[in-house]
Amino acid sequence: MKFTAFERAKQGTGASRRLRITGRTPGIVYGGTGQPQLIELDHNALWHAIKKEAFHASILEMDLAGQTSKVLLRDLQMHPFKQLVLHIDFQRVEANTKLHMKVPLHFSGEENSPAVKLENCLVTHVSSEIEVSCLPADLPEFIAVDLSGIKKGSPLHVKDVVLPKGVTAVTHGKENPVLVSVVSIAEEVPDPAAVVATAAPAAPAGKGGKAAAPADGKAAPAAKTPAAKAPAKK
Repeated sequence: MKFTAFERAKQGTGASRRLRITGRTPGIVYGGTGQPQLIELDHNALWHAIKKEAFHASILEMDLAGQTSKVLLRDLQMHPFKQLVLHIDFQRVEANTKLHMKVPLHFSGEENSPAVKLENCLVTHVSSEIEVSCLPADLPEFIAVDLSGIKKGSPLHVKDVVLPKGVTAVTHGKENPVLVSVVSIAEEVPDPAAVVATAAPAAPAGKGGKAAAPADGKAAPAAKTPAAKAPAKK
């Protein structure tokens, strides 16, 4: 993927603010054998470029002052709420130097897997990218992962992914992290209290507002009333 950059003469907060007003984005290129170099990019072209996956995960060709060099996107500073790129950093790429890069994972086939079709499981993508180490020429734009064979109780780990030749995974201390989990969907259990209430509804009222007689035919005992007291003698 190619893009065009321009040399930037001034630096500092005020200069960068004035640059953004004119529709340009300040940036810098560093690394390799050359010195860090200040650059600026057309913001509209950059805004459309950052929406593409390849701009974030592949080696880019930067045209600067008539010369083309290979770089990687290393940092992108966005405005908190505006659709505005505040600053961008690129790193030069050398052919014989290994680099570390996060590569996106493209999952497919999970809807045809035994876990989904036969075992009533939910397949969850724990991670959408993986960090790799390789030479620039071996860097893949993405890594395809086929989930059509995934089963219940068998999550997908980093070591289960087939990486391209010359590419190794970087796990930062974690031996074999999970990339895709497989969880059984529990069936909804009815509330016991609701079942009892449904099975034994309240008895309807009889005529005159009186409650209906019990099912065994026996009437409920009448409540006893206290006897009237005799008037006291004078």
